[in-house]
Amino acid sequence: MERTTLNEARRVVVKLGTRVLTEDDGRLALSRLFEVVEETARAWRAGREILLVSSGAVGLGRDALGLFQSPRDLAARQACAAVGQTRLMSLYEVGFSRLGMRCAQVLLTQGDFDERARYLNLRSALNALLAHKVVPVINENDVVSTEELALTPGRGRLVFGDNDRLSALVASKLDADLLVLLTDVDAVYDRNPRDHADARRLDRLEPEDAVDAGGAGSAASRGGMRSKVDAARVAARSGCHAVIASGRTPGVLRRVLAGEVEGTWVPAVGGLAARRRWIAFAAAPRGVLHLDPGAVRALRERGASLLAAGVSRVEGDFAEGDVVELKDDRGAVIGRGVVSCDAEGARRWRSGEAPPNTHNRHALVHRDTLVLEP
Repeated sequence: MERTTLNEARRVVVKLGTRVLTEDDGRLALSRLFEVVEETARAWRAGREILLVSSGAVGLGRDALGLFQSPRDLAARQACAAVGQTRLMSLYEVGFSRLGMRCAQVLLTQGDFDERARYLNLRSALNALLAHKVVPVINENDVVSTEELALTPGRGRLVFGDNDRLSALVASKLDADLLVLLTDVDAVYDRNPRDHADARRLDRLEPEDAVDAGGAGSAASRGGMRSKVDAARVAARSGCHAVIASGRTPGVLRRVLAGEVEGTWVPAVGGLAARRRWIAFAAAPRGVLHLDPGAVRALRERGASLLAAGVSRVEGDFAEGDVVELKDDRGAVIGRGVVSCDAEGARRWRSGEAPPNTHNRHALVHRDTLVLEP
């Protein structure tokens, strides 16, 4: 497969990181924002559908409120997000309207992905915007979704990570052909180039390849290269190509869409069905089932359903129909699935009591609602 296939991408999600939209001193990089607006309009005129996932609201709000540094207080960061989101959308509205296009603000939280009904409604709303040739400008609703703003996120809780994961979920949900993650680094390296002078630039990264992608981002952003690589892998497993490239390089989006070698390409590896994508990536797991080695082998080698007898420990407080993580005896995540009973019922069932009165009295997690890690 050649990268030129990206030239054929019709539906594209473009994620703009905080470091793309700001200068090193934290001030808005207006020229970069408007360049993306122009490239987006050009791509729409060429027959593509472009969705933007844009960070930057907190930084813009901080600037508007005259703060020299990002506040550590959560409420103050929420205030920055509220002020900055208005400014951010005003800039997009001015840019697109001057080019004869319309845009729409879409603010999301993890809850919009946890509940499948809301997840499906989100898809319908975004498709309706695209049908009317409106550019969705998507961001996490930082004013109410405080986990993303917290400097020490809650343990075990999924966060979008400077919108990296959010952009991958949007790409997955809308069956996008391409996800473009624009950051302040030109590509993925086999080791952190800030720590290793001999780090090698990767033009192509297979979704299953291991790479030392480093940790979190700067004080201005919540992401980092690791979260971008993880997001690219989610997109690739959903049947969507991904490219990680520098949004600080002029013309980068145009070259990526033309299929030129720019940044790191993570090729699509085949798509999971829509419901399996929701299980694997979108829904936040509500508990954990720890499995014995025999159960792990049965799942991996025979494609079996998970029986209660194969569960060594039940962790968390979940309800019937929730998504749970499956872990082996070393604590490694081997997959996710939809559980057929609540946590208390699962504990009694694995202890040898009769299965609870649920929709599935044979398997704790049926193979049709189970997705294993590759």
